[in-house]
Amino acid sequence: MARRISRPTDSPARVHRDSNEAVGQGVEKPSSPDAAPTEAFEVPPEELPCHVAIIMDGNRRWAKARGLGEMEGHAAGVDAVREIIRHSVRRGIEVLSLYAFSRENWARSDAEVGGIFSLLEQVIRNETDELKKQGARVRLLGRIDELLPETRASIQDALDATAGGKRLQLNIAFNYSGRTELVDATRRLVAAGLRPDQIDEDTLSGALYTAGLPDPDMVIRTGGDERLSNFLIWQSAYAEFCFSPILWPDFGPAAFDAALVEYASRQRRFGR
Repeated sequence: MARRISRPTDSPARVHRDSNEAVGQGVEKPSSPDAAPTEAFEVPPEELPCHVAIIMDGNRRWAKARGLGEMEGHAAGVDAVREIIRHSVRRGIEVLSLYAFSRENWARSDAEVGGIFSLLEQVIRNETDELKKQGARVRLLGRIDELLPETRASIQDALDATAGGKRLQLNIAFNYSGRTELVDATRRLVAAGLRPDQIDEDTLSGALYTAGLPDPDMVIRTGGDERLSNFLIWQSAYAEFCFSPILWPDFGPAAFDAALVEYASRQRRFGR
């Protein structure tokens, strides 16, 4: 029996069915597996995005289409994360932000929320050495104080262990909400005693979870939906968007390369 999950007091009410309800009924067919990385990748480094943010959507649909449980879909999603991190380093991406768990996800069942937290702790323990090898430095975006104590401890261990990474800044948005981020930033500025005339875009940006990082150049969303879902809503004001029908567990290096090629083909004017 799954343990009862203690949720933040302002988290959404439960809205999703448990994982054993109607599995495999009326769901999409599996998306096509991703091919190998494009060998003829010819995008010049100066035309690549510095910061790529990804909304990793489709784990549960991927699992249901195969008659599997939700957690098997999330586990397959972890495998995709591993490949995309490696490929980001290969392509010279400097900053990669992944939307792993939103504050809205508290609305899911105790079994799924608890399973995601357990999976996160397992992944952190198993992947920290690999992240260090890849030269990735991990940063958490979100309200870490609301997480379970053991999850907080695992995250802190990964932050400490990868602090020296210089090839890739890896941001994990966990227990994250763009609106909550703006609320927290506003509270920080008020607590610091700033007057209204001292607050501008720079001071607000400096109070966000992403302070000191460049804004995303490109936001990718997998799974077919075309919305931000409360992800980096301040930072993505001038980002290029790429919406892919591929479910996240099948989104591999070739799909990532295709998104990079699409980005390089666009002309960014920034209102000019």
